[in-house]
Amino acid sequence: MELQALPSRIGQVRRIVSAQLRYWHLDPLIDRAALGVTELLSNVHRHAQPDKVCTVEIELLLDRLTVSVHDHDPRLPVIREADPGSTCGRGLAMVAAVSESWGVRPDGESGKAVWFTLPASVPVVTASLRPPYEKASEVTLRQTVDVLSPEHAPARSAVAG
Repeated sequence: MELQALPSRIGQVRRIVSAQLRYWHLDPLIDRAALGVTELLSNVHRHAQPDKVCTVEIELLLDRLTVSVHDHDPRLPVIREADPGSTCGRGLAMVAAVSESWGVRPDGESGKAVWFTLPASVPVVTASLRPPYEKASEVTLRQTVDVLSPEHAPARSAVAG
């Protein structure tokens, strides 16, 4: 679904992305994903033409989380050196710094998608199963439980506006 990249909506999208990552048990990725999506939406708000309409998509495939923002502006962004006294111009550099990789996919005349990836290893919980009568010197049994069930990966979520 599409949304307007307005400052009031950016915080809402950040909360939705954070909630989805919690649902997928990817809490360690929340801060970096929220920062990245905030920067990409801010770029749409600041630079995109002819409008500020965009789509945010998060995708979890195997061990990669991909966050992408699609807009209607075919111009491709570039990382540039920010002026020392400036408070803007560092967004893509921050996305590059906090992500594993990032890039841009042109979408013909109808816009582009700017994306970044984060490593999303499936969390594993290891529990010791020891009956109360077991002696400390006996071997402890271990059980590994996948926290994410198969229906969670691959998974896609489009953030609605």
